[in-house]
Amino acid sequence: MLHIVFVEPRIPQNSGNAIRLCAATGAHLHLVEPLGFDLSDAKLRRAGLDYHDLAVVTVHPDLDHLWTTLGPATVYAFTTAATRSFAEVSYADGDVLVFGPEPTGLDEAVLADPHVTDRLRIPMLAGRRSLNLSNSAAVAVYEAWRQLGFAGA
Repeated sequence: MLHIVFVEPRIPQNSGNAIRLCAATGAHLHLVEPLGFDLSDAKLRRAGLDYHDLAVVTVHPDLDHLWTTLGPATVYAFTTAATRSFAEVSYADGDVLVFGPEPTGLDEAVLADPHVTDRLRIPMLAGRRSLNLSNSAAVAVYEAWRQLGFAGA
């Protein structure tokens, strides 16, 4: 199982889309507080449609709790500032894919965390700021899942 981590997500629709992504791929979604919305938010529920019962979602009060829960793992932090492409990695079952909040991305404290194994980027045309959070997670999860032979599909 792959693990998707959204650190301090702000937009409920992105987390709702990620719930749907997790239901479709078998990934586990981890949301690290503070959240920019309530989990009962109608926009979150609408974006996830009826997939909430088919996805595994865990809310963590902070990163320390996340790391304790996950234990030792390969952790990839996604950032536009990275030089290594997400497609250059050989993913393994249990890998952790970490994404930052929508307006800013991961801050330097998270990127420098000793649990982070590597920083990765998703290539884009020059002059573009970033992809949408849930789109970034989908691109990364599907590449990792492809490498794992679409296990369970």
